[in-house]
Order: sequence, then structure tokens, then C-alpha cells
Amino acid sequence: MTQTTAAERRGARAAAAAPDASGLFTHRQIMTILIGLLLGMFLAALDQTVVSTAIRTIADDLHGYDLQAWATTAFLITSTIATPLYGKLSDQYGRRGFYLFAIGVFVLGSALCGIATSMYELAAFRAFQGIGAGGLMSLALAIIGDIVPPRERSKYQGYFMAVFGTSSVLGPVIGGFLAGQSSIVGLAGWRWIFWINVPLGILAFSVVLRVLHLPHTPRKHRIDWPGALALITCLVPLLIVAEQGRTWGWGSTRSLICYAIGVVGLIAFILAERAYQDEALLPLRMFKNRTFSVSSVGSVVLGAGMFGGILLLPQYLQVVHGSSPTAAGLQMIPLVLGIMSGSIISGQTIARTGKYKFFPLVGIVFIVAAMVSMSALITATTSVWSLVPFMILLGLGLGFNFQPVILAVQNAVSPREIGVATSAVTFFRQMGGTIGVAVFLSILFTRLPGDIASALKNAAAHDPRVASALASGQLNGGGDLSDTSFIQKLPSYLGLPFKTGFSNTLDLVFLVAAAVVGIGFFVMLFLPQVALRSESGLQARQSAADATDGGAGTPAEGAAAAVGAAAPSSVPPASAPVEGEADGGTASGINGSGTRRD
Repeated sequence: MTQTTAAERRGARAAAAAPDASGLFTHRQIMTILIGLLLGMFLAALDQTVVSTAIRTIADDLHGYDLQAWATTAFLITSTIATPLYGKLSDQYGRRGFYLFAIGVFVLGSALCGIATSMYELAAFRAFQGIGAGGLMSLALAIIGDIVPPRERSKYQGYFMAVFGTSSVLGPVIGGFLAGQSSIVGLAGWRWIFWINVPLGILAFSVVLRVLHLPHTPRKHRIDWPGALALITCLVPLLIVAEQGRTWGWGSTRSLICYAIGVVGLIAFILAERAYQDEALLPLRMFKNRTFSVSSVGSVVLGAGMFGGILLLPQYLQVVHGSSPTAAGLQMIPLVLGIMSGSIISGQTIARTGKYKFFPLVGIVFIVAAMVSMSALITATTSVWSLVPFMILLGLGLGFNFQPVILAVQNAVSPREIGVATSAVTFFRQMGGTIGVAVFLSILFTRLPGDIASALKNAAAHDPRVASALASGQLNGGGDLSDTSFIQKLPSYLGLPFKTGFSNTLDLVFLVAAAVVGIGFFVMLFLPQVALRSESGLQARQSAADATDGGAGTPAEGAAAAVGAAAPSSVPPASAPVEGEADGGTASGINGSGTRRD
């Protein structure tokens, strides 16, 4: 009796979460599903900002200061490579199982990171954690594409940007606080940076398991293992050199070997995708779709400029103004408010008008204007308050760009390829961001010693105290800048030249970032304005299945297929005709049309 009652309760919950016969979800169902998706995405977004804030403390505690970059690189490699894999496999086999898998792997990886005893262990556990993180963002966006029509989708995608912006602020605050605690409940404070993911992840897993039930039609597929292996061969060395190239030297032997292996992997990937055609990990024919190709190129360019720009502001606040990571996170709130406002404005406007091309173009103009203005404004003595309007402008530009581009791609491809298209754009944006961060940091650290030396020379010409400090060897004209905390400990007359040199270098990097983003404007000019579909991905697939079944079989069989695609066959919806139940094969969980629920 107890087992029957429990099964009935599970069936009732599944039925309540199911769409109607056409594949339409109610607003309440969408919002319930959205809670689980947002929790999963929050985990991934928060983790990156929290760990980046505390990584130096972690490295010191594990006696691996010189190895700290590998903990970040390992996570970046696995999460980037996993992103397109999740997209393709979820298109083929359904999203629910892969999203639960991604959450589970991420939570287990977080728990393991919390018990790491060396930087080598931490890097390995972070790599494992990254396998889960790769699916949290792209699958969440793909699932929204399944359940919400494009015309309404931007309103819901705005929540994702709100979560992304919130995590950008909370990450440094939480990371700084926990890393600053010598112990919590008898354990090092930094370990709780990872363990905090466990209860959040379990909550996200429970919500998704309970409320996410998407119809999916199983089909036989070839898995593109050669393409996956070639992609790994291409990306791993390129991501490694992007992270380590500044230390190794971009033209060093190790860097050249990485470039060569990456090129071989790219050629092998293209050949594999041509061989597998429609079943390829990333079907090459998708690049014939103008919206997809323009959005992919634009995502690389905009990812490089945007993430580079976001990286620079905290650097300025911490080095020049002496803000702690926690304080710098709070000072970035105007940027976050701009992102959230831009997402809400663009989402609501697109829902009313159906026009999306306007927003990426205007957003790029805002981003370029904000970066150029900050380049002209930033000095060693610039007030943080004077940067607020430009932070808001930058945030608006980011908010105008993120979701409309995803929306355009999802609307332009076949409903059966929403997953691979969404993950591809996310992947290209991540790659652009990785390249941008590597290039901008390289420019920063290449120019910084010379700019600081120049600023010290100018200061020495006007202040004998600075000249005396240089002559006595107290200052070495730039010195070792691997740790910039010493700048805040210097007397103001000695610290000012360092801050001036740093500000001058940032001015240049902001201009370069603005130029890169500006290229994106000319790329996005070619983005087509396609009428937004009024059906969700799930509804479109359902309509196609109904049309196919209606032409191939009797009306009763067509009705049975429609019902089976819309709801779990073990829980027939109230509107299901009797014929559907008779033909459905309820005991097996797969109905007569071959459709089952994830």
C-alpha cells in the first residue's frame, strides 16, 4: 500500500509538471522549472568568482603558490570541452538526465575540492568539477528554449542574467569572507568555498528531479567519438597556452608545440564532422545558417572584449584604490545593476515587438563608449564614484548582448538542434573570453614595468624624496609585480607613481578592448532579423511529430502519438483519448510513437 501510494504521488507530481497535449507549459510550470535551472546556473557562476578571489589564500595553505594557475586551467579546460558535448548529447537523448548528471558531478567535484590536501589534488578535483560546470549554463538555456516560445523567451532569460550579475557581486564578497577566516568549525575557511556548493547543488538537483519532465523521442544515433577526441586534442593545448603563455613566452618552444597540436586537432575535428554529417558533434552545415555563423563569430569577438573589460575593473579597484576583493565586489554593484536592467529592458521589448537585432548593436555602442570613457577618465586619483555612470553603461551594453544573441540562434535553427546551437554559441563566447583575458593580461604585464618606470622617473624629477628612494635602491623602477600589495604599504609619494603607471597601462588595455568589441559591431550588422516563432522548441517538435503521424497512420494513431509525446505514458493526462491508452504501452514507459519522458 505504501509503495502504491508513493508511486501515485510521483505520478501525480509528474502529471502536474507535464505540458498539455500540444507541448505548452503554463507560466507557473515554467517558473517552477526555472527555479531549478537558476540554482544550477548560480552554482557555476558563483563558483568561478568565489574561487578566483580566494585562490591565492588556497595556494598558500596548500604550499603550492607557483601551481595555483593549474587549478584554474584544469577547470577551464574540462568545462569548455564539456559544453558542446552536453549540447549535442542532450539533443539526441534528452536534457533532463544530462542536466541532473551535470549537477551531480559538479556537487561531487566541489566536495572533493573541499578535502584536497595539495594543489595537484585540487587541480584534479577542479577538472572533475568542470565536467559538471560545462553543462549547467548551456543546458539551462537550451531547456528554456524547449519550453518557452522565442517571442516570450527573452523575458525568462533575463532571470539568468540577473543570477549571473548577482553572482559577480556575491562571489568576491563570499570568497573574501571565507578565505579570510582562519577556521570555521575547526576547518580552514577556504574549504567552505567549495562545500557551500553541496547543499545548494542538492537543492537544485531535487528541484530539477521533481519538476522537469520533458517529452523526448528516442532515436538511434551514432555518437561522434572521433569528433569529441579531435576537439579535446585541439582545445586542451590551446587553453593551456592561453593560460600559461604569458609565463612561458608566446613564442617559446612549449607554446609552439601547443599551437601545432591544436592545429592538428582542428583539422582532425573538421574531417570528423564532415564524415559524421548530421550526427556530428557540431554539424558543419549549421555554419551555412547565416544567423548561426554571424552569432558564433560575434560571440568570439564580444566574449574577448567583454570579459577582458570586466576583468580590468576589479584590477583597477584593488591595485590603485587598495580595495579588498570583498570591497571591490561591492563597488562593482553598478555594473551588475546595469546588466540586470539591460536584460529586463531588452527582454520585455523583444517580447512586445519581436525585434532583437537592435539590442546587440546598441549594446556594443554602449560597451565601446563606456570603455573609451573609462580609458580617458581613469587616473591614479580618479574617484570610484565618477566611474559609476560608466559601469552602469557597460552593464547595459552587456545586458543588451547576452540573451538576444542566444535567442536569435535558438530561433533560427531546427527545434531538434536547440541544444547544440545554444552550447555552440556559449562555447564560442567562452573561447573568446579565454583568449581575451590571455591577451589583455599579456598586454598589461608587458607594458606595466615600462609605464611604472616612466612614472617613477617623472616623479623623481619633481620630488627629491622619490629621487632619493630610487638612488638608494629602495625602489627598483618596477621590480617584481607578482604581488602588488606592497603598493598600499608605501608612503603616498612613493605609491602614487606605481598607481599612475598602472592606470596608464589600464588606459591602453581599455582602448584595445574597446577596439575588439567595436569589431563585433560590424559582425553583428550581418545578423538577420528573423521573425520569432510563436511555438517553443517542444511545441515545434510536437507539431512536426503530429504532422508525420497524421500522414502515416490512422487518426486514432495520430492522436495516440500526440498524447504520448506530451505526457508520460505511465501517467496519461486527463485529455488522453482511450485509443491512446490502448496503443501506448504504458507498462514500458514508451508509447506507441516511441516517445517517452526524460
